[in-house]
Amino acid sequence: MRASPANRAGSLPFRAVVWQVTHLNVEIVLRFIGGILAGTTVFQVLTNTDLSRWSSFDVGMVYGGCSLGFLIGYLAIPYVTTRPFFWLRNRMFHATASDVIAAGIGLAFGLLSGALLSVPLSFLPSEYGRVLPLISTAVLAYFGIATMLTHKQGILTAMGLTGARGNRSGNRPESRRLLLDSSAIIDGRIADIARTGFLGGTLVVPRFVLEEIQHIADSPDSIRRNRGRRGLEVLSDLQKESTSPVEISDVDVDRAVGVDAKLVRLAQTLGCSIITTDYNLNGVAQLQGIEVLNVNLLANAVRSVILQGEEVAIQLIQEGKEPSQGVGYLEDGTMVVVENGRSAVGHTVDVLVTKVLQTAAGRMIFGRMKPSPLPLGEG
Repeated sequence: MRASPANRAGSLPFRAVVWQVTHLNVEIVLRFIGGILAGTTVFQVLTNTDLSRWSSFDVGMVYGGCSLGFLIGYLAIPYVTTRPFFWLRNRMFHATASDVIAAGIGLAFGLLSGALLSVPLSFLPSEYGRVLPLISTAVLAYFGIATMLTHKQGILTAMGLTGARGNRSGNRPESRRLLLDSSAIIDGRIADIARTGFLGGTLVVPRFVLEEIQHIADSPDSIRRNRGRRGLEVLSDLQKESTSPVEISDVDVDRAVGVDAKLVRLAQTLGCSIITTDYNLNGVAQLQGIEVLNVNLLANAVRSVILQGEEVAIQLIQEGKEPSQGVGYLEDGTMVVVENGRSAVGHTVDVLVTKVLQTAAGRMIFGRMKPSPLPLGEG
């Protein structure tokens, strides 16, 4: 059971609104400045003649040229100012520590190579001796950063700058990051999976997912409150016992409303996979080319099969949708619908399995109560 979008995200965060308004205002101001500068430049170029010999046609040409220059400057200036700046800001903000180290090392090697190459290039005649050293340094710095980021893991390992994070993280690639959805955390099975060591990389819990779990834990509804508290306990277990590092990330996503939308956008930005049990999130993320690790599918692949005709002991906790039905849950969260179990709600009964329904969204078990030797409540 997931919270509705309104409950999960509320209204758009105030800082996101402020950021959008500020970004928009700055871009508009820069557009006008760029347009005016472009128009002025065109005017200076076109009027560099004797104005006394101008005809009305020449004046019209200057007016049209200045207008065209203003339009081009107005449209193009964000792509050489704010857009590259905010793109670089987002890349730096979302970069991991190893990315920063690798980029810094690549930049240093590139600048050093450019400085060495600029010595012979400076002896070239005329403008070549002044321009080519700058161009070569910039190109080598770019290729230095690109090379380090592409082969980061191997190069840093060869340089002795990475290693095992103790016995708990082993040699798993640090570059792999897995975003945890609140449904997978509340489900609880992710803690058992992480404890076995099958997950590689870093488990990332975005701050907005943690806030959603806290919101559920504070719900006045007892069932939702218990689910939220279970999620917080699972997070605590993950931090203590997981063989993979667990990171609480403060990275937020601008211009995305709702936890699901933020998770998808963040996964696209960071190139992460999403761990979830939410069928709808699973479908939306896969449609956008994001790798999804569905705990339900994993459980289906490794589950111990409960066959028709087997008996299980289950505590019925609520009434079913149909008259006389009772509903309980196995330890892994599988729903068990029991015929004629309504009168036994609140008690643990022996159930004979009559049908097992398996879907990508999970598993449901149908059964009927075995006759009890004692009336309910007396044993």
